[in-house]
Amino acid sequence: MQETNDLPLVVDLDGTLTLTDTLTESVIQLVKRNPSNIIRLPMWLLQGRSAIKHKIAARSNFSAEYLPYREALIDFLTVEKIRGRRIILATAAHGSIASSVSAHLGLFDEVLATKGDINLKGSAKLEKVRECVGGPFVYVGDSYADLPVWLGSQAAILAGVSPRLAALVREHVPIEREFTNRKIGLHVWLKALRVHQWLKNLLLFVPLLTAFSFFDTDKLVTLAMAFISMSLGASATYIANDIWDLESDRRHPRKQYRPFASGTLTISSGLLSIVALLIASVALAFSVSVEFAAMLVLYLVLTTVYSWFLKSRVMIDVITLSLLYTLRILAGSVAVQINTSRWLLAFSVLTFLNLALVKRCSELVSLRASGDTATVGRDYHVADLEVLWPLGIGASLAAVVVFGLFINAPDTAVRYALPDLLWLVALGLISLFARLWIKTVRGAMDDDPVVYLIEDHGSLLTILIMVAIMMTAHFVQL
Repeated sequence: MQETNDLPLVVDLDGTLTLTDTLTESVIQLVKRNPSNIIRLPMWLLQGRSAIKHKIAARSNFSAEYLPYREALIDFLTVEKIRGRRIILATAAHGSIASSVSAHLGLFDEVLATKGDINLKGSAKLEKVRECVGGPFVYVGDSYADLPVWLGSQAAILAGVSPRLAALVREHVPIEREFTNRKIGLHVWLKALRVHQWLKNLLLFVPLLTAFSFFDTDKLVTLAMAFISMSLGASATYIANDIWDLESDRRHPRKQYRPFASGTLTISSGLLSIVALLIASVALAFSVSVEFAAMLVLYLVLTTVYSWFLKSRVMIDVITLSLLYTLRILAGSVAVQINTSRWLLAFSVLTFLNLALVKRCSELVSLRASGDTATVGRDYHVADLEVLWPLGIGASLAAVVVFGLFINAPDTAVRYALPDLLWLVALGLISLFARLWIKTVRGAMDDDPVVYLIEDHGSLLTILIMVAIMMTAHFVQL
């Protein structure tokens, strides 16, 4: 608009200039650094919003470099800056955060933020802006909290506001420009829920497969319910993990595009979805059995402890992952009340230790290709590949040895009509594991080898052939 496009621009930060909330991210970072801080937060809040922002900012190590910014707005502000337009950052965020963002972007002539006893929000922000600008201005905001400032401005620029709020602002001030949010379709939420990772929960059906009871309709229905329950619970932990790892994900070449790391989905929507998913998951688990619900809770606790504490510790992380996979098999066994053999458990732990090491090695191979030397958020270095290669390959061969001992066990001769046929399965395992490691060395391995095994046609065919051989060895008599 000609009559306002030379007026000073006053720009909000959270939800406007960035696609996230810096206070929420600072709280997450604070709790991540020291979990006991979660107890201090309510006490700080009693001292007022300004006080709690100051205490959080003083204890967190906030970085503006990797925040998800509204790029279209930044491009617009850059052009206006070149034109000579005065641009002011005005935010309810703490002054240290606002100054960090301003220094990183280099767009703002002045910074107004929460300091001392003043929480710079709503009417308090309007008063401070008027004091600073000394005349008419154009305000850039995103939420209902910005209404007092819009009403006191000469014109508005809308950044990702709802249609209802946009209509309300238009009733009072002219709109100079509008920036819309990216539409959030079902595919975005499916990506956040990591539905493809639900394939891992097919391990629940392993006890039914090894007991050759897959024609039992009641057990299949029970396991289907258990599968949905554990999948919903797993998705809740995936979202919690993504929120927990925002900073490290944004530094990762691929994970930076995840819905929460990129700002496509808000942290608040993620927290609400976690609650809804957990309620649905636990309710379904109890409908299966109390014992299965206990296994689900154990799985959720262990995977949370892994995500928050253990995954940053060398080797402890991969051992925990192997236990989490094996726990799925045990949960399936509990759901349908089928005993799981020690052979299967030993084979499972070694196999999934092998797969976990494949995952770590594939990450380090990618880092080496990009010129980096260490992972972010995990205590692994590219040089560790010299140790991890033999450990992973050793675990895979140990799994094959366990399977070979299982073939020669007395119980196997009782359960299988042609136990010697199982040696073909052992050869298939060697081929399968060797293929995984060759792909890893070549840098062609996906982040998750379990998903790779299912999605790769050659690997999936090998698995199906091995299953067919096991069926034949059990049922066919010569």
